[in-house]
Amino acid sequence: MESNKKWYAVYTKPRWEKKVHKLLQARDIESWCPIQKIERQWTDRKKIIEEPLFRSYVFVNIDIANKLDVQIVDGVLNFVHYLGKPAIIKDEEILLIKKYLDEADVKVTVQSIEGFKKDMKVLVTHGVFMNNSGTVIKSGNKKVHVRLETLGQVMTVEFSANHLYSQN
Repeated sequence: MESNKKWYAVYTKPRWEKKVHKLLQARDIESWCPIQKIERQWTDRKKIIEEPLFRSYVFVNIDIANKLDVQIVDGVLNFVHYLGKPAIIKDEEILLIKKYLDEADVKVTVQSIEGFKKDMKVLVTHGVFMNNSGTVIKSGNKKVHVRLETLGQVMTVEFSANHLYSQN
């Protein structure tokens, strides 16, 4: 029997990403909440905390026929939609994010795609993003914004300028 499972993104209540992930797993629904470690400074100490990479998003790997099983989980608001249908996230995009988060000394920030305009196309020549094209959106020479179109998000990844090649 062929599996029709695909990755989808769901919106969660604010700051419920980890809770929703645990609740989905408790129902035997395959889910993933990408986490990164961030150093935070308090007045008296520094602390490393785990923070979701995508705020208010959790990924689920399901057959869309089982959509209701996800929607009834406490904290889930809705599926992320693209062109009126639940947005399918490519397996390659999920794997790319997982590989990148496994690298040492990773710095990632995520910003909404709205308001950004295409600028200079670049090819990454080093690391897990090697041979992937991106668009430099800001004028700095170290950051590349890699579009995840199905999510409506831009992943900002910091690269050394010598790891980029202009395609313009």
